[in-house]
Amino acid sequence: MAGDTSGTPAARLALTLMCGTMMAGMPVSAMAQDSKVATPQTAAAAETPALPAKQDIIQSITVVGAQRLEPQTILSYIKLRVGQPYTEASADQALKDLAATELFSDYSVRNDSGKVVIQVTENPVINRIILEGNKRLKSDKINPEIKLAPRQIFTRSKVRADVARIIELYKRQGRFAATVEPKMVKLSQNRVDVVFEINEGPKSKVRQINIIGNTVFSDSKLRGEMVTKQARLTSFLSSNTSYDPDRLAFDQQKLRQFYLTQGYADFRVVSAVAELTPDKKDFIITYVVEEGKRYKFGDVKVDSQLRDFDSDRMTKNLSMKTGDWYNAKQVEDTVDSMTELAGTFGYAFADVQPEFTRNKDDLTMDVKFVIREAPRVYVERVDVNGNTLTQDKVVRREFRLAEGDAFNSLQVKRTTNRIKSLGFFQENFEVEQKPGSDPGRIILQANVEEQPTGELQLSAGFSSIESFILAGSIKQKNFRGRGQTVGASVNYSAYARSFQVSFAEPYVFDRNISAGLDLYRRDTNSFNYINTNRNTTYRQSTTGMSLRLGVPLTEYMSLIGSYTFNFDNVTLDQNTYFTDRTGSGVRTCDPLIAGRYLCEAIGSRTSSILGATVSYDATDSRYRPTRGLSAYITGEFAGLGGSVKYVRVRAKASRYWNVFNGFIFSLSAEGGHIIGLSDRGPGLDKVQLTDRFFLGEPQFRGFDIRGVGPRVLRQPIISDGNGNPVVVTDRNKVGDDAIGGDTYYLGRAELEIPLGSGAKSLGLRPSIFMDVGALFNVVAPQLQQSPFPGGTFIQSRDSSGNLLYIDPATNTTTTATSDGMGTTYLPAQTQIAAPFQEVFLGDTASPRVTIGIGVNWNSPFGPFRIDFAHSLRTAPGDKPKQFTFNVGTQF
Repeated sequence: MAGDTSGTPAARLALTLMCGTMMAGMPVSAMAQDSKVATPQTAAAAETPALPAKQDIIQSITVVGAQRLEPQTILSYIKLRVGQPYTEASADQALKDLAATELFSDYSVRNDSGKVVIQVTENPVINRIILEGNKRLKSDKINPEIKLAPRQIFTRSKVRADVARIIELYKRQGRFAATVEPKMVKLSQNRVDVVFEINEGPKSKVRQINIIGNTVFSDSKLRGEMVTKQARLTSFLSSNTSYDPDRLAFDQQKLRQFYLTQGYADFRVVSAVAELTPDKKDFIITYVVEEGKRYKFGDVKVDSQLRDFDSDRMTKNLSMKTGDWYNAKQVEDTVDSMTELAGTFGYAFADVQPEFTRNKDDLTMDVKFVIREAPRVYVERVDVNGNTLTQDKVVRREFRLAEGDAFNSLQVKRTTNRIKSLGFFQENFEVEQKPGSDPGRIILQANVEEQPTGELQLSAGFSSIESFILAGSIKQKNFRGRGQTVGASVNYSAYARSFQVSFAEPYVFDRNISAGLDLYRRDTNSFNYINTNRNTTYRQSTTGMSLRLGVPLTEYMSLIGSYTFNFDNVTLDQNTYFTDRTGSGVRTCDPLIAGRYLCEAIGSRTSSILGATVSYDATDSRYRPTRGLSAYITGEFAGLGGSVKYVRVRAKASRYWNVFNGFIFSLSAEGGHIIGLSDRGPGLDKVQLTDRFFLGEPQFRGFDIRGVGPRVLRQPIISDGNGNPVVVTDRNKVGDDAIGGDTYYLGRAELEIPLGSGAKSLGLRPSIFMDVGALFNVVAPQLQQSPFPGGTFIQSRDSSGNLLYIDPATNTTTTATSDGMGTTYLPAQTQIAAPFQEVFLGDTASPRVTIGIGVNWNSPFGPFRIDFAHSLRTAPGDKPKQFTFNVGTQF
C-alpha cells in the first residue's frame, strides 16, 4: 500500500468505468420543474420532431453551484447568449458543451420565461494518488505512467486511461492476470483521494509451445532454438518462460534463421498464435510452419569493382563451395568479413551486396558477392562528446587513428576496445562513423557516457582460508578526470593484516609512459593443522614500497620495469618454540619443537629487487575477457643491496574463446622458478623459506591452502599398550608444515556456462574446470626425532634462572641439591618434546590433477566464489580439499 486512504473502506466509492456509461455511479439531478428543463437525459429528445412552439428570448443567464470556477468561465464553455432565442436544440448543445469540459459531475439547463439558469456540480479536486497492492512493480515505476495528479480536476476518462496504462505495464512484465480497481475516497471541500487497488496476479508463463508442419526437425530441437522456453521445474532461474509478444516475434526470426542455416531457403512461419488460458495464468503458443525444400550452393563467385581486390582470387578464398549445403549465416559472415577487409584498405563505406538466384529445378542457390565501387576514405576529424569529467586528452590518446590518417576498420575496432578497457564509460561503447564533408572523408565520434569511477567498499566476510575478514578500500580510477588511479585499502583477518596506498599514472607528462607507486605493510601468520586445530607457526611482517615504469613496445605488447624494497621480519612464539637446553639462561629456538627449517627462517632481512615484465594483451576486455590472448613473463633480481640474493622468473599465458553461443572456454598456463645466490650453509636450501613458491587454495582448486608440494610431517610416536612404539599417521593428528619449493607450474582449463537473463542479472557465472600443477625442487631439510620412550627432557629452572631439584620427602621443587644429611635430590625435568619422528614428502614434479565445478556470484555483500573439486591424481603428502568458498576477499 502506498500512502494513507484517509477514510474507512466503507467511505471508499468504486468508480464504475464502463465505456458506454457517462458519469455512471454519480447522481445526476433531475432539476426540471416543467417541460422547459433540459438535462442530459433529454438530449436525445431534441432530435425528435416536435410541433412549433413559442420561443422565449433569453433575458438573463445565471450560473448556480459554481465553487472554484467563475460563472463567466462556465458561460464561455456554452453558446447561449442574452438576446438569443432559447430553443431545445440550443439547450441540448449547451449540455453537450458542458459534458465536453469533463469539469462537472452534474449539470442542467432551466428556462423560466427567458430567465435561464445553469445548474452545475463541479467534479472534485484530486488530493493525492494512492497505489495499493503493488509489490512486484514498485510505485516509482507506475507513477510516471499515471496522468492524474494532485490538484487536478478529477475526471473519469483520465481514470480509465490510467487504469489501462497500469495494466499495460503489468502485461509488459508478463502479468496478464493483473487487475486494477480505481476507488475514490471523498474528503471535505469537494476533494477526493484516488486509490488504485492493484491485484498483480501471477506471472503468466508459457505452458506449452506447439509446432505444426515440421517434419525434418523435432519439436524439442526447434524449441531449443527459441528464446522463449516452456515453464518447467528446471527453468526456475530463467526469465524466458514468461510470455512476451516481442519475444514471440523474435522467435519467429530465430526459427527462420535456423532453417536458413540448414539450407531450407523457402522456409516460412505461416502463423504464430498465443492463447491465454481461461485462468489467465499461462499461455499456449502454436506455430504453423512450412519447411520447404533443402538447397545447395550453386555457382558462387565474387564480382569486385574495387581495384585493390581481384575477383578471381577472392572467389577461390570463399569458405563456401559449389555443392555445399546452403547456409545463410555463412553468406552473412562472408559479407561482414569482406566489408571489414575493405575497411582495412581504407574503404570505410564499402558496399558488399550478395545477389541470389534460386534454381528450383535442381534445388541450388547461386550467390554472387558484388563489391561496389567506393572511394578511399581519410579521417577528417575526431570528436569526443559527452565527457563531463574526463579530459578530452584521456580519450583521444586511446585513438589509433588521427586526423588525416587513412581509414582502417581494424584500428577503429582497436580504439573501441581500448576506450572500453579504461572502465570510465558505458559498457556498450562504440566509435561511431559519420560521413565527412565529402565522400572521401569520415568523422570518428566517441560519444561517451560517464560512469562512476570512484569506489568505496566496506565489507565483512568469511573464507575457508582466513576465517572472518574485515576489509575496507577507497579507490578512484579516474582521479581529477586525468585517468590516474589512487587508492588505499585495509584488510584484517585472524591470520593476515595489510595496509596499502597506491598511485598510478598511465601517461607521464602526456607521453606513452606509465608509472606507479605502492606503499604497503603486510602481516601474515603461517600455520599448520594438528587434530583439525589451526596453529600459528611463524609470523612474517613485511614493510615495503614498489615503483613501476612502463613503456609500450607494440600496440599489444609493453615493457614494465620495477624496483621493490622490502624489510621482512620473521618471528616465532618464544613461549612455544624457545627453550634453554644448555642451562645458560638464554632461550633459543628449539629444533625439536619448531623444526630446524623454522628455526633457520627467523630473523630480519632486507630485499632490494629489480624487476622487468614483458606483457602481451590482445583480449577484448581486461576485466572479464571472453576472447583473445594475454601473456606475461617477469624476471626479478634481488641483490642490489639488501641481505637477500636470488633470481626469480615467472610467466603466465591465457587464451579465451567464445564458443557454443555464449559459452566461454579458457586455457591458461603459468610457472615460476627461483635460484638462490647465497650459500646459507651445508644441507640448507639457498632460498629462504619466505621467498619460495607455495601452491594450493585458492590458486589450485581441489587442494587445501599450501596443500601441494614439499612438506614436513611430524608424526607422534605412542605406545601400543605393551610398551612397543607405534607411529601415528592419521593426518588429523600429525603436524603438517609446508616448506614451499623453488619451482612450480600450474595449468587450467575452464568452461563458463551461460545462464538465463534472470540468473545473469544476479551475477551468477557457473563453470566446470580442470587444474593441473605441481610444486617441487627444494633441498630436503634436516629432520628431527624425539626418541621413544619418554621423549626429550631438559632440567627445569625457576623465574630467576636457577636450576630446580625435587625433594622426595615433600615432592616439591627446590634450588637445593641435597638435604645436607646425605640425601641427594634428583633434577626436576620438563618434557620439551613428546616422542615423534619427522617425514619429508611431496618434493616431486609429478602432476596433480583435479576436476570440478564452481560458481562466481557478484553478491550484494562482495564477490563470492564456491568450488567443489575432486582430485584425480595426488602425491604422498598432499592435502586434497573438495569444498572451498570465499566471500568478500576481492577488491
